[in-house]
Amino acid sequence: MFNRVLEEIDAVFARDPAARSRLEVIFCYPGFHAIMFYRAANFLWRNGFKLLGRMVSHMARMLTGIEIHPGATIGRRFFIDHGMGVVIGETAKIGDDVTVYHDVTLGGTSWVQGIRHPQLGNNVIVGAGAQLLGPIQVGEGARIGSNAVVVKDVPTGATMVGVPAHEVVSKHEQKGFDPYVSQAGASDPMSFSIETLVREIAALKERIAELENNAEDTAGKWERKNV
Repeated sequence: MFNRVLEEIDAVFARDPAARSRLEVIFCYPGFHAIMFYRAANFLWRNGFKLLGRMVSHMARMLTGIEIHPGATIGRRFFIDHGMGVVIGETAKIGDDVTVYHDVTLGGTSWVQGIRHPQLGNNVIVGAGAQLLGPIQVGEGARIGSNAVVVKDVPTGATMVGVPAHEVVSKHEQKGFDPYVSQAGASDPMSFSIETLVREIAALKERIAELENNAEDTAGKWERKNV
């Protein structure tokens, strides 16, 4: 258990350059506090003490601003940066080495029994304000951009941005940790298509204006010829 706690602390150092010491993480990081409360609440939940598990979860929400249902399944080295406003639903599943920023929701879209919340693979990054809704599968190594709304499955290694979220293709391979999934230099196929349409419309307007001018000149010459 002690080694697992150290592992969670060291995960913060790996992904937040602002962390200065283990004591700072222990006392000043609400994301670390929330995951420790979750581990206790989940233990109670799995062993039949569901009300007590919910009470521990509720206490964590009041103290950290992070709401994690004790029935959720969360892997190792899970890091919530800043944390305020994060919501993780009951049937959500999160793999190892996942990073989530503030105001993220892993929410359900129905009251149907069974899996209702997102299922995240290993090494996923979810940017601030992103909303992942429904029993969607998010592939290993995927990245969800800030404020994206994801309602469909995400392929392994994909980067999703926008509302609703769509996949973007990076001009160069993204290396290392990408905080907030900024994706500088990414090429967005949807934006490219819109820009292409705008250019084509502008060209058509110019051509129409040219044809109208030619028609006016022709009409003027015909009138002068027949006067």
